[in-house]
Amino acid sequence: MIIGVIGGGQLARMMIPAAVNLGIELRVLAETDGSSAALAATAVGDYHDLETVLEFVKGVDAVTFDHEHVPQSILRELVARGVHVHPGPDALLYAQDKLQMRQRLAALRVPMPDWARIEDAAALDTFLGEHGGRAVLKTATGGYDGKGVRVVSSSAGAADWLALGQPLLVEELVEFRRELAQLVARRPSGELVAWPVVESIQRDGVCVEVIAPAPSSAGRVADVAFEIAETIAGGLGVTGVLAVELFETTDERLLVNELAMRPHNTGHWTIDGAVTSQFENHLRGVLGLPLGSTATRAPWSVMVNILGGSVDDLNAASVDVLALDAGLKIHLYGKAVKPGRKVGHVNAYGHDLDDVLASAREAVARYEHGPQGAHA
Repeated sequence: MIIGVIGGGQLARMMIPAAVNLGIELRVLAETDGSSAALAATAVGDYHDLETVLEFVKGVDAVTFDHEHVPQSILRELVARGVHVHPGPDALLYAQDKLQMRQRLAALRVPMPDWARIEDAAALDTFLGEHGGRAVLKTATGGYDGKGVRVVSSSAGAADWLALGQPLLVEELVEFRRELAQLVARRPSGELVAWPVVESIQRDGVCVEVIAPAPSSAGRVADVAFEIAETIAGGLGVTGVLAVELFETTDERLLVNELAMRPHNTGHWTIDGAVTSQFENHLRGVLGLPLGSTATRAPWSVMVNILGGSVDDLNAASVDVLALDAGLKIHLYGKAVKPGRKVGHVNAYGHDLDDVLASAREAVARYEHGPQGAHA
């Protein structure tokens, strides 16, 4: 079996071990030489170019993605030519276009923040007047890790985006106590499995830590999160991994924030903390294989992202980091270090949440700032 992955980032890189273990050949269409997934990059080219993509998919059993940015026109041409694309364009549309996503989730009666489509300053000012004078404004397409998102208190704060003439999504500024994420995997038959709902800690729009399961989530929170993700996965016909990012509000509601139809940062803990990782179940789902157990290996698992800091040589830093705790699991992405860039993550799991968090945080501090900075 051969899977073609479009996109050469760290998500494609982390699919490689799962593919090897399953006896699957993984081929990657990378955007540039020296990509994170270079080990499996069989082609380098522009995924916006139809001929490049058609050449890449020759001989593959299925196509999946490292990101959601492949144009709909190319996805639909692949399907028209008989290529098995998972998730398909009809599902992936709702991860590509936030306005389409909100409209479809409203039809599925999924709980969400109040929202509106706006195309001019008057509509934005009207929404602001109805929602306490502040709101979250998003570009419909192309945003990630805090990009394409801003908080506004008047249409003047969005003049540059409004001048582009593209419809925008505006949402109420939700008062939330924490951010959660529910990951599920689904195959075309409809079989669906779920990992525990997790807590995601964000800084400047970027995920920095994940705790699995989310503290104090057993019972109603876990049940509602699963029900929401199950409804979305089935309603949109998702194949592979679906990540549903959620707000837990101060009045104890769960509201859908964002969707991703691929392995997700909030699921990286599953590589070491679950019986079957998100990457393995994504590949299983894409090929229509029975899905693996999502049971956890310990009461608590955590993931802490390594963001580029003052340490340039991460491999050299590993000598010091690996001596900290024999239970730590290190995942480096083969990327050049740049300030704030995700260049890896550390997983830890065990019976005491404070202990595993402290261990993972110490390791990440040394990757970011060296032994001195770890105690600063």
